[in-house]
Amino acid sequence: MISGHRRLRAVALVCSLFAGVASAGEEPPPPGPKDRCALCGMFVAPYPAWLAALVEADGTVRYFDGPKDLFRYALRHPEATANGAALWVTDYYTTHPMRAREAFYVTGSDVLGPMGAELVPVASLELAATFRADHGGERALAYDDVDSGVLEALE
Repeated sequence: MISGHRRLRAVALVCSLFAGVASAGEEPPPPGPKDRCALCGMFVAPYPAWLAALVEADGTVRYFDGPKDLFRYALRHPEATANGAALWVTDYYTTHPMRAREAFYVTGSDVLGPMGAELVPVASLELAATFRADHGGERALAYDDVDSGVLEALE
């Protein structure tokens, strides 16, 4: 029979083996306290409202402290988004994960992310218009419209 202490250690080990692993078709698991942004190295768990992730086909999860760093990473590493990888961002209004390719991104608003000016993801053009009415913003962009020029303008 396994003692209570050993059982807890076994459960903790199993849980740690699955941390940071998901199916590319599933929402990423929440980050742990030691998970860092794959681009800048910032801890991501303190900023759940801005969390973004790339889930590779093998289930490996790369977390980001916001959509801006997710896009930077994807543009610098196009091979990372190939082969069935899924990109996720956190919807501004619901704070739930959504597929990055389905979101619209508001630029130039008064809402700042953990590292300053940020792409603010929302679920529809209507919500982007509502957001812009409340928080300003230059424009709402579809996923494919975000390029290095858009990211440079956020600096």
